[in-house]
Amino acid sequence: MFNESLTANDPDFLASSELLIVTLKAWQVSNAVKHLAGILPDTTPIVLIHNGMGTVEELRGVKQPLLLASTTQAARRDGNVIIHVAQGTTHIGPAKSYEGDYSYLAEVLQSVLPDVAWHNNIHSAIWRKLAVNCVINPLTALKECKNGDLRDYTQEVAAICREVAAVMEREGIHTSAENLLFYVEQVIESTAENISSMLQDVRAQRHTEIDYITGFLLNRARAHGVAVPENARLFELIKRKENEYERVGTDLPRPW
Repeated sequence: MFNESLTANDPDFLASSELLIVTLKAWQVSNAVKHLAGILPDTTPIVLIHNGMGTVEELRGVKQPLLLASTTQAARRDGNVIIHVAQGTTHIGPAKSYEGDYSYLAEVLQSVLPDVAWHNNIHSAIWRKLAVNCVINPLTALKECKNGDLRDYTQEVAAICREVAAVMEREGIHTSAENLLFYVEQVIESTAENISSMLQDVRAQRHTEIDYITGFLLNRARAHGVAVPENARLFELIKRKENEYERVGTDLPRPW
C-alpha cells in the first residue's frame, strides 16, 4: 500500500509516457486513445484493459502498438482511495502482429503488480473473458443479483455459453460449450459475492458496456451467420433498461 496522488488523466502528463495503460469503460476508450495518440510518441505501447471487445477495430488508424490485457486482480473504490482486494493474474499480448517485441512489458508489469503472463496470441484469453462477461454482466443486471446467485439460472448460463462457443469456433478459437461452461461456472464461484460492473452501472443509471460485450458478440455472430437468440434477447433487455433512464437525461454518458 502506498499513499500518493497520481495524475491519471492529464494529457500533458500522459504525452511523455513510455507506456500508456487504458483502464476506462469500453465505450470511453476510443475517444480517449484517439485524443492521446496525436501527442504520444509513435513507439509508445498502449495497453487496453476493459470489458468486452471491439475497441481495437475502432482504433485501426492509431500508429502506436496496441496490446490487450485481461486481469483477475480486483480492487474497489472507497471515496478517493483505491483498495486492492484480491490478488490475481494479468494476461497481456499484442492486438495484432507487430515488428517489435513487447514481451518485456510483462516483466515490467510483473515487478509492479504480479502475476503477469505474456501471450503471443492473446485472443483466446480475451474471448474467454468475453464469454464470462456475456453471462455474468447482463444476467446479474437483469436479475439484480450477486454473481453467485447465477447458480440458480443454469439453463440460461448454459444457453449463453453454447452460443458464444459457436461464435468462437467460427472465429478460429478452438473451444467447446462444455469447456466454456465449466470455465464460466468457476468464475461465478470465485466471484460469488461480487456485484458485477453492469449491475452497478444500471443501479447508478450509467451507460453500460453492453454494446462491447453482448453487442460485439452479436456483430460477430451476424458476420458468421450464427444464431444467438439468448444473447440477442439479453442485449435487447439491457438496452431497453438503459434507454429508460438515458431518455430522461439522467447521468448521460460523459466524455472520458
